[in-house]
Amino acid sequence: MTSSPPERASGPSSEVVVRELRWSDFDAIRDTYYLLYEEREVQKDIGITLFDSRPSHENETDWFAGLYRHVITGTTIVVVAERDGQAIGHCTVRCLAPSGSSEAAHVGELGILVHRDHRGTGVGRALLTAALRQCRGKFEIVRLSVFSVNQRARRLYEEFGFVYIGTVPRAVHRGDRYLDEDLMFLDLGRAEANR
Repeated sequence: MTSSPPERASGPSSEVVVRELRWSDFDAIRDTYYLLYEEREVQKDIGITLFDSRPSHENETDWFAGLYRHVITGTTIVVVAERDGQAIGHCTVRCLAPSGSSEAAHVGELGILVHRDHRGTGVGRALLTAALRQCRGKFEIVRLSVFSVNQRARRLYEEFGFVYIGTVPRAVHRGDRYLDEDLMFLDLGRAEANR
């Protein structure tokens, strides 16, 4: 993993530092993810696709070990937002061709998750800034999907130069309703030229 200067964002209580992933982040990242299952019961359109039931601790341990391995091998970028020594969010950009030998090796897929108590405080913006900085020279295109109802997230992505390219109707079936998913992409070469 390469070290880069931390991003900083001010929030309501204390400063946020964005840094590289650490093995010790597992518990906080898992707990933030687990909270989404509680949120889904109250707010049906939370902006991430979930399993029917919360994955086991063992499943999450396997997922995190795989993520960490991909960071070490350089096929995935992960930046973590930390406030008061605690991981409160992370942004991942994974190569669509983890072996690097595919015709899609120039494309990264972005995902972002911020703890519910820290949303709307600039954490997502700081994560995106740091992640996209690390993507330059590694990926040519970064793509993502966002629920159509999540207009706040979509506006943030547009501020960073992501372009809407289409909608997948009824992409997620949650309870008794369907959610559409908007697809967006960022051409890093074009974005760099426009800076």
